[in-house]
Amino acid sequence: MSSSSQHHKSLAAQQGPVALAVVTVSDSRTPETDTNYAYLRSAIAEAGHSLTAYRLVKDDAAQVEAVLDEMVDSGARIVLFNGGTGISARDRTFDVLSRKLEKTLPGFGEIFRMLSYEQVGSAAMLSRAVAGTYRGAVIISVPGSPAAVRLAWEKLILPEIAHLAWELTR
Repeated sequence: MSSSSQHHKSLAAQQGPVALAVVTVSDSRTPETDTNYAYLRSAIAEAGHSLTAYRLVKDDAAQVEAVLDEMVDSGARIVLFNGGTGISARDRTFDVLSRKLEKTLPGFGEIFRMLSYEQVGSAAMLSRAVAGTYRGAVIISVPGSPAAVRLAWEKLILPEIAHLAWELTR
């Protein structure tokens, strides 16, 4: 890691806990069966950050768009979407978010798919994981499989969470 990157991470860590929101996009899950939310709620708390909001919405473009604005308005610095990133006719999350993002972080999707390839092989190319900024928040969207959520959190989001939030304010 470069000294500049180390310096940024050091400054970011001094900012304190990061406020996050979680959105599960699913036509079949309920709050009781949403294992991704249960995992993220625990992982966020364990990392010393705060959860400002949680929503479970259907894979519907209008609902995804409305919840995006709601989560940003909740004060979350980072909004984690899971679900709706595939290529089936019903998958809408990527389509909505990619139209709304003000700046994209192409490296997130690229690295996520590279890491996914190690787990699921060539099926990783079917993922439309995406990240970027919208109205002063970082938006991250990953597939809805529990393995994908865990991979994204542990390998990409958690190591950079303070840095991502800090970059928004400098």
